[in-house]
Amino acid sequence: MLSKLGACSRSQAEQWIRAGRVSLDGRVVRDPYHPTLIDRQQVAVDGQPVKPVECVYVAFNKPRGLVVSAADEHGRATVYTALTAAGLPWLGPVGRLDKASEGLLLLSNDTSWAAGITDPATHLEKVYHVQVVGRPDAATLAAMLAGIDDGGDLLKARRVTLLRAGEKNAWLEVVLDEGRNRHIRRLLAALGFDVLRLIRVSIGSLALGELAKGQWRRLSAGEVGALDTRKG
Repeated sequence: MLSKLGACSRSQAEQWIRAGRVSLDGRVVRDPYHPTLIDRQQVAVDGQPVKPVECVYVAFNKPRGLVVSAADEHGRATVYTALTAAGLPWLGPVGRLDKASEGLLLLSNDTSWAAGITDPATHLEKVYHVQVVGRPDAATLAAMLAGIDDGGDLLKARRVTLLRAGEKNAWLEVVLDEGRNRHIRRLLAALGFDVLRLIRVSIGSLALGELAKGQWRRLSAGEVGALDTRKG
């Protein structure tokens, strides 16, 4: 309920509840999974009623080296470090990019909208530009489309194109319609290729475009609607 109201992430809400900071209709509840009726009961944190906040949708060009997490146990810089001075409400990442990856990252406090984008069942396409050591041949590209089994995970690309190649490395465009942890890196490693750079350039109809590295912008209503898998 706290997450749906846009107050915090699910993990943060669980911490608050277990710490006794959250009450439901005036009574402290320490069970994060206590049944709750969002339209009939009043939730408060530290005695202050939690009201629904404005839904905010942000596109961020994530630089390499930032962790996609609200807090990092190792003290590493996170995407929230770059957004600290933005004056935005709490926003959760819509999907992930690992520390070494770059490019388009969505953040929002609309958890239902976010869940639709990350749900593998929606098959929303994500496009990546990937620099690898070496020059993948036609057989390698075919193997990426066919997929490989890596520890029980079927890893494959929906589409893959050789963008350009030099003597020592090449750039690929890789399209996924579902993503597992370090999906592209693991797929290419299994085929003998090390990844030098991995940049997400689009999610569905939304392209990274000219958004500068480390910068963010709010999505327009049209962009939000185009990514809303709840329609229909």
